[in-house]
Parts: sequence; C-alpha cells; structure tokens
Amino acid sequence: MRAKTFFIIFIILMTFSVYKTLAQSAGLNFTLGFPMREFQDNVKRTGFGGSFQFLFFNPTKEFPYSFGFDLGYLNYGWESRSEPFSSTIPDVAVDVNRTNNIVNFHFLAQIIPPTGKIRPYLEILLGGSYLYTETTINSWDSGEQVASSNNFDDWAWSYGGGGGILYEIVPGKKLDNRLGSIYLDLKVRYMYGTEAEYLKEGSVIVQRDGVTYEVSKSKTDLLTVSLGAVVNFSSLFSTE
Repeated sequence: MRAKTFFIIFIILMTFSVYKTLAQSAGLNFTLGFPMREFQDNVKRTGFGGSFQFLFFNPTKEFPYSFGFDLGYLNYGWESRSEPFSSTIPDVAVDVNRTNNIVNFHFLAQIIPPTGKIRPYLEILLGGSYLYTETTINSWDSGEQVASSNNFDDWAWSYGGGGGILYEIVPGKKLDNRLGSIYLDLKVRYMYGTEAEYLKEGSVIVQRDGVTYEVSKSKTDLLTVSLGAVVNFSSLFSTE
C-alpha cells in the first residue's frame, strides 16, 4: 500500500510540471470527518485533520468549471500509554502512541461562478483513501521519536460530491499582480468508500506473548465538513 501513496505523490508532482501557464487557485482547510453507515458501526469517533486542494482553471462565464486535485488527512483514532524501555531497563520510560489515519487523494471537478463576493459551488470527486495504523515510541522526557512501525494498512477507492460557499475576505486589487482575491471557504462533502480492512481504537491487543489485531472490515463512507481559505493566482507557475 505504501507504493500507492508514492504513486499519488508522483502524480501530483507530474501535474505541477505540466500546467505552467494557466490561472490557478489553491486552498487549505481544517476538516472534520464523520464515519457513515457501515463505517460508523465500527468507528464511533469523529476524525479530524486537514486538506489541500489545487485547481488549474479559473472559471469564466462561458465555462464556469474548474478541475484539479484534493489531498487530505484524517486521524480517526488515538491511543497513548507509558511503558518501561525494556524488561532489562525498567527504570527508563517511553511513551507509546498509536494513531489510526486516513490519507486520501481525489481528482476534483468544480462548478462555480467566475466572480462575486459570495460564490456558491458544487463539486464531484473521484479517487481513493489509504487507511493505516501506526505506532511510535517517543522519549518520555524530550518527546523525540525513538522508533515507529506501520501495524496495518489497506486501500479503498472512493467517490462523491458536495458543495460549499466562497466568501471574499480580501479583494484582489489589494494584492500584487500575481494574486487574486482571498476567500473564506466552507464546504460539506459525502464520500462513498469501497470496502477495506482497518484497525480502530482498541483493535491492537498487547499481551505478554505477543500482539493480536482485531481487524474490522466494512465500506468506508465519510461525511466531511471543512473550513479554510482559498487564494486565486494568476499564472502562478508562468515562466514569462
């Protein structure tokens, strides 16, 4: 599954290298993720994280569409405990932290008015999610990471849609000639996720004779609510 993550990063880098002279916009959001349907039966906790999106076309009256990608992260579980460093060094303590995470990548199509102080929009997304559980050991006094391990991971394809509102907070005329307006961005999305296996809080059982994983399996639908900011650029990557 790590290979798929590297592939996603490669696609992003290749996309940046191809689109050099088009108008663009970028957004950064804080996100809450609510497991839905089968996923909610297993995961009761609300996830939190963030997302980054990049769009390659500024919409016009004749073509009120934009296309790009969205990259996001959600944490949906967290456990922590203090343990002796080893059985032979019981007087040195370390923190053992375990997180349940989702990294997702989606291609994004958006329908939005080209101008206005308030710009409502609709969007469609298609991509996938990488679900993984990671355990890290950190020094008790300094917090420095000592070791880490990926306990379990899986991949799910996902698609969905949503909508939101852009509200202009800084007009473009107040910025330099490469920047357009800055908008407050509030959005809601519903993503349908295919079936995947994953761990949740309490799924890793540590015993004297080893570790047992209680693996959950279900579809991975998510409802997300995001708040952030979007800034427009004029030929951000132009070589002229």
